[in-house]
Amino acid sequence: MKKKIVALLMVLSLISCSNNDDNSQNQNPYLAIPPVNINLNLNLPEYNALKFPGNSIIYTNQGIKGIVIYCVTENQYIASELSDPNHIPNTCSRMSVEGIIASCLCDDGNSYDIVTGQFTPQNNDKYPMLQYRTERNGEVVNIFN
Repeated sequence: MKKKIVALLMVLSLISCSNNDDNSQNQNPYLAIPPVNINLNLNLPEYNALKFPGNSIIYTNQGIKGIVIYCVTENQYIASELSDPNHIPNTCSRMSVEGIIASCLCDDGNSYDIVTGQFTPQNNDKYPMLQYRTERNGEVVNIFN
């Protein structure tokens, strides 16, 4: 009997574990996570800026309102959704980027640090930017979820 209880507890523990943290990321009631799969070849002129830390590009073909990709180091990239996470997507919720700050064009003045995704100034009542996974393989940066 004791072995059955231990086995049952082990099975329950394994079932409750997950490698995927998408469920915890999508607790934002304003944004649904769209499927994203982008491969950026850094040898192409339009993506060359991403070879150098501190540079970013905006990719408008995927995401909700587009994606900003920021080069932190030669091997570390951040990709964030450009739809303000504290609005239902609408005509003014697409953010513009200046340096490392993304700002909403709506009248509330929401702004976010694109490196951390956090609201600026920090406010725990606001949702952070939706961020996508990134990976560099050779001269290609993959952005996906």
